[in-house]
Parts: sequence; C-alpha cells; structure tokens
Amino acid sequence: MSLQRRLMLYLLVSAPLVWLMAVAVSVNRAQRDVNELFDTELIRLARQVQVVLGHEGNGARPPLSIHEPPSTGEADLRDFAIAVWDARGQLFLADREGGELPRRHDATGFVTERLNGEAWRVYYLHSADGWLVAAGQKAYERDELVFDLTVSQMLPWVLVLPLLLLALAWAVRRALSPIVGIAADLQHREAWNLKPLRQDAAPVELAPLLGAINAQFARIDALLTRERRFTADAAHEIRTPLAVLRAQWDVVRRARDEAERTEAQARFSAGLDRMDRLVTQMLALSRVDSRAASAGAAWEREVDWPAVVEQATNECLPLAERRRIEFACEWPADPREALPLLGDAELIGVMLRNLMDNAARYATEGSLVTLRFSRDRLEVENAGPVMDPAERERLGERFRRPSGQQESGSGLGVSIVQRIAALHGLAVAFGPREDGTGMKVVITFADARAA
Repeated sequence: MSLQRRLMLYLLVSAPLVWLMAVAVSVNRAQRDVNELFDTELIRLARQVQVVLGHEGNGARPPLSIHEPPSTGEADLRDFAIAVWDARGQLFLADREGGELPRRHDATGFVTERLNGEAWRVYYLHSADGWLVAAGQKAYERDELVFDLTVSQMLPWVLVLPLLLLALAWAVRRALSPIVGIAADLQHREAWNLKPLRQDAAPVELAPLLGAINAQFARIDALLTRERRFTADAAHEIRTPLAVLRAQWDVVRRARDEAERTEAQARFSAGLDRMDRLVTQMLALSRVDSRAASAGAAWEREVDWPAVVEQATNECLPLAERRRIEFACEWPADPREALPLLGDAELIGVMLRNLMDNAARYATEGSLVTLRFSRDRLEVENAGPVMDPAERERLGERFRRPSGQQESGSGLGVSIVQRIAALHGLAVAFGPREDGTGMKVVITFADARAA
C-alpha cells in the first residue's frame, strides 16, 4: 500500500472517530449545563413558593389546586409539577401533576422519582415551621433539550464532514507531492546521472532522506571513478609489458642455437614475473581503494603484529634469498606494546609486505633489512644508496619509479602503503637512516591522540 493511501485510510478512520468523541464530549457538556440550568430554576421556584406561602393558612383550609390554561406554543406545563405540604403532612397546594408527587419528610435536595413509569427530577425544600415544598420536572424534558441542542450543533458538522474529508485528501496529496516529485526524478534519470538531488525546496522532514540519497550518489560516483581509473591504469600499464612479452616470445621462437634460446627464455621468464607483480599490485591497490570506500565504521579487532610479520617475511623470502638479504625484527620488552592498532590484519599484512619487499629489492645485496617496533611507531630500514630528496618527495605517485633501477617493479608499492596507512589513521615518512645512508620508512599515528 502506498504512503498516500495509508495516510488517507488513517485520516478517513481517525477523523470520524475524533468527530464522534467531540460529539460525545459536547453532549455530556450540554447535559451538564441543561441540568444545572433547570436545577437552578427548580430551586428558585421552590423558594418562591415557600416565601409566598410562608404565612398563609394554618392547615384548616382544604388543599388548593392550581388549574393551568391549555398549553400553547412550545411550552408543555405537564412536564413540570409543584406540591406543598403543611406541618401536619397534609397536601396544601398542588398543580395537576404535583398531586402525584410523593411526600418525603426525610428527603432534602434533589431526588430522582418514577411517576407513571417516567423519571422525574424533584427538589424538596423544608421550612423551619415544618412545611415541605416539592418542585419537579420530567427528565425527558431535559433530554429533549439536550438532543435538540446537540442536533442543532451536529447538523452543520455532518454536512461539512464530507468537505472536510475531501480537504484532508487534497492536503495529503499536496503534502506528499515533494516525494512524488523525487520519485519521478529518480525514475526518469539515466544510469550515469549521479547529480545530487535538490534539497533547498524540499520539506525539512525529507532533508535526512535526501542527504542519505545524495551521500549514496557520492559514494557510487567515487566507486565508479575508482573503477574507471583502475581500468584506465590497467589498460595503460599492461599494454607495454604485453608488447615486451610478445617481442621476447618471438625471440624465443626464432632462436638459432641453444644458448640464444636459453637467454631468450630467461628474459621471457623475467617479463612474466614483472607482469605477475604488476597485476598483483594493481589488484591489491584496487582492493585497498574498495575497502577505503567502506571504512566508515571503526575497526574492532587488534592487529596481531607477530603473525603479520611472520606472514610478510615468508612471502618476501624468495626475493631475500635471491639477493642474499637477511631480515631482523626488534620488539619492545613487552611484545604486546608493539604499535597497538585496531585494523584489518590482511591489509596491514599487504602494507608490511610491500615495505619489506621494497626494502629487500633496493637494498645492497647481502645486507640487512631491519623492522623495529615501539609503542608509537614502526620503522623499516635498509642499507643502500641514498635517494635524492626530489625523488623522495614524489614517492607514492602511481606507476612511477625512480630512474636507474635494476630491479623490476610496478611503481605501486609505495602508493599501496600510503593508502593502507591512511585507512588506519597512520602516517608514512621516508628518509635516510641516522648515519645518512640507506632508507628508513617510519610509520606513526597521524593523530597524536590516537597513540
């Protein structure tokens, strides 16, 4: 069921119910006011009769009877009654209906009586010398007046109720028109159109919804941008290695002797290794970018550094053995104090593997690569040539490698390290070692409060 139909159903049900409740309250209020009015009149009538007859008669005369003329107009005197009893209990005065009123010497104030099957409201007033005055009125008279008043008030509302429901239906349709407009806009949009929805003319209640939709559009746009960039980078960077591999394969096929074939095969194998590393690094960078897009929630698991170091070392061992590089790791006195960090252990492993791979790849053959942990930092250093400061400033640019490198690479390792570090609130700094040689990478908390 649509929201508009649901609101209309609620209004069509609740409006008459509220209207009936208002009618009930009005009837109760009118009945109370009518009772108060007629009760006051009965009290006033009884007191006037008592005053007038206060000094008349000593009980020796026969009872008097009041004869009313025929009722005319809207008044009906048969609905009223009055009776007076002297001190000895003899009926002294009564009208046509008053003779049927019972004498209650123990009653004072208002009493409900039943005369000839009809309810009467009777007021009894005692005088100091023992006389008793009773003034009564049929309850039907009061109910009839309440009914007439209620009907006179209800009739306009009954006639207006359909118009009120139509007005409510128009108001609901009008109030929901912004939602209908947003739905129409989204329905007729092209798939590539991720422009934010306008919020200036929307009601305040729709602002959170529009904000969430626009934020989702922004995330989708960022995701598509990353995918397009990844596709463009892959198409650009893989084209050259593929061309080199094709040329090397042609050399292998056309080799004239075994020595030339062996050399060509070695170059072809090295080209395959470069291609494998490039594809692996590009996939890792794409995965990091995807995780960065969904990293709105806080990390919940602490990184197990010993396990991460062991995994990264095992993955870098083939390169280290080829270049006769040794790995060393320095831990604090309590290994649990080694850079306590909440994060994704898999991504942290990718970051550390890239750091150790670069350190082993560009260190002097037969040297040492050292990992050093403390409570607020991680250092990775190697022995090798010092990088030019201008080149060091450009570290992290995708697919860019410093000139003069003998080892194969893709130019993505440092970019991957920086992206994973930023994703975990870490900062990466590059520089020479304390003795001015080699390279040292320092990873610390980007925000000092996080430490």
